[in-house]
Amino acid sequence: MIDRRQVLGAGTVGLAAIGAGLLDGCATPARSDGARADVLVRDLQQRTFRYFWDTTDPATGLAPDRWPTPSFASIAAVGFALTAYPIGVANGWITRAQARDRTLATLRFFATAPQGPAASGTARHHGLFYHFLDMANGHRFGRTELSTIDTALLMGGVLFAQSWFDREDAAEAEIRRLAEQLYRAVEWTWITPRQPFLSMGWHPESGFIASDWNIYNEGLLLYVLALGSPTHALPAETWTAWTDRFDAQWGNKYGGEAHLQFPPLFIHQYSHCFIDFRGIQDAYMARRGSDYFENSRRAVRAQRAYAIANPGGWAGYGPDIWGLTACDGPGDFTRDISGRRREFFSYSARGPGDRDDGTVAPTAAAASIAFEPDLAARAIGAMHARYGRGIYARYGFLDSFNPTLTDAAAPLKHGRVVPGIGWVDGDYLGIDQGPILIGIENQRSGLVWQTLRRNPHIRRGLERAGFTGGWLA
Repeated sequence: MIDRRQVLGAGTVGLAAIGAGLLDGCATPARSDGARADVLVRDLQQRTFRYFWDTTDPATGLAPDRWPTPSFASIAAVGFALTAYPIGVANGWITRAQARDRTLATLRFFATAPQGPAASGTARHHGLFYHFLDMANGHRFGRTELSTIDTALLMGGVLFAQSWFDREDAAEAEIRRLAEQLYRAVEWTWITPRQPFLSMGWHPESGFIASDWNIYNEGLLLYVLALGSPTHALPAETWTAWTDRFDAQWGNKYGGEAHLQFPPLFIHQYSHCFIDFRGIQDAYMARRGSDYFENSRRAVRAQRAYAIANPGGWAGYGPDIWGLTACDGPGDFTRDISGRRREFFSYSARGPGDRDDGTVAPTAAAASIAFEPDLAARAIGAMHARYGRGIYARYGFLDSFNPTLTDAAAPLKHGRVVPGIGWVDGDYLGIDQGPILIGIENQRSGLVWQTLRRNPHIRRGLERAGFTGGWLA
């Protein structure tokens, strides 16, 4: 297992090369606002990359769900880690050989992971992987489920590696072969007990989860992968059956232009880490005169508008401090603050009109940089300037913070209260770090989008879903 205290590895660019003083939340060097913002965004990107490079086990590729609190591995975080390694190469933080070796070790481990219906001692069944795996042996952790969406995020990274490692040497050829093997093994058609929709998962103890992916959510990538499978593809009409249910979510309840609404921002980010939806349309979006990228842009602006309106009267919210998504929170308790009874929550999805306890997740704004570069960069800068000494450290922004909760005697489940700042989480979460890293790179260079445009499985899935125009043409 990797020593998680490691910060810098041989052959990489040190954090100091980006900007002295940032680790402690200090101001960036004197320069224009645009240049200062770019230095900070670059520093944030490198730190989020280091999260994956430093905390992932190099022998197995297992990426922890969170750090530094000891945790199980998250298969979604592994998908983000696989995507992180070529980004590290492109930016000069690691060598291609380093990225190749880590990727190959990961794919070998997952390709040989034990499978079957047993409740323990396996990592997968019907090609789908358990949501969480034990960091020590890679087997199912506890009573976690075979997860369709987390398998999809894992496969997003697997297919990105397949297309990026394109050289004709034995190691890169093996990466492509193992990626193909893993993707072909996923039996999407098995986990549709209520056809045509995919179930959210399966437990060996109780069978299929009763909930399906049957409304607009983060499932865009999931259904593209299920439609694009060369071995276990869902029927093409599945996409239409799914999108026919979207109208109930169309609107502008939180301000701005109408769009497909869902409160937490991760819903609008995850699939876009991998697929370039700019300018391509399915039948649903053609009817709406939009596309899924524009839909996410509108969702970001609506969240910012909600923070400006601040109907809950939470501390800190405003034009440059915004962003609600799934994240850690202080704990599950109530507190009287300034004469008002406030309810707080631990880990939970958060969003306008849903659950809002004043907890801001920097990933919500930072990972939106591909949709709204200026607004996201301003939010990154404001969070760093106002709260950086408490929330910005080794791997960038800690998962979340809450300026309203300043009572050090509160019964906290996570984190601590920092004087002058409020409650601050103590962990980084892999599924929040990944979208920050990838979102910044897609905004800067389009690396992940352009690479996966070349992947035949992604293209097949989009075409079977009825997407046309743009780069698909």
